[in-house]
Amino acid sequence: MKFGDADALVKLVQMMGERKGIGDLLAQGSYRLAEHYGHPELSMSVKKQEFPAYDPRAIKGIGLEYATSNRGACHVRGYTISSELLGWPVQVDRLKYEGKAGLTKAFQDTTAVIDSSGMCLFTFFGMGKISDYGSILRAATGFSYSDDELMKAGERIWNLERLFNLKAGFTKEDDTLPKRILEEPIASGPSKGEVSQLHRMLPEYYKLRGWDEEGRPTKEKLAELSL
Repeated sequence: MKFGDADALVKLVQMMGERKGIGDLLAQGSYRLAEHYGHPELSMSVKKQEFPAYDPRAIKGIGLEYATSNRGACHVRGYTISSELLGWPVQVDRLKYEGKAGLTKAFQDTTAVIDSSGMCLFTFFGMGKISDYGSILRAATGFSYSDDELMKAGERIWNLERLFNLKAGFTKEDDTLPKRILEEPIASGPSKGEVSQLHRMLPEYYKLRGWDEEGRPTKEKLAELSL
């Protein structure tokens, strides 16, 4: 197995599908593969789910999203890339950590609304406002959803998922990134020298969510959301 060997890649995919030889181990994912050889820190994953697409050292908000996503490292539970790289609906500096807690929460709650509505998340690039989804939902259902009610629904969904994870045994310790991302600077390119600033963003994120310092929804927050 060498990086760039396309023939080996195709062969390994086949072995994984058939669970033959080392393919049986590879099929369990990178975390369990690395753990098997005594180095779980080499897996670029959160909650045992691998990173998609982006290096969170160079894009601060998506790093916070990876760390706090309820299903592990995932960019489609809070696509801050939309603002950090694509400039939609607003452009923000990808290298700054300030304000990323609020940005991440907003994207996560909005995404929860879109996903639960049954609409494709990609429609956000054509609309970008919660009021647009409200208009469609009102027309389709006849219910008078306000923008605030929709965002509260998204927040309720996120907190329900958090409560599920807590009962399943996840803790604040799981809201983190691999040591390499936290400590090893990017070696070259336009983001040279960057590392994640998760330790600066996570406490603010918890506070904005109405969670305690251990990442648990407070009684006041649960009462506010009728949970």
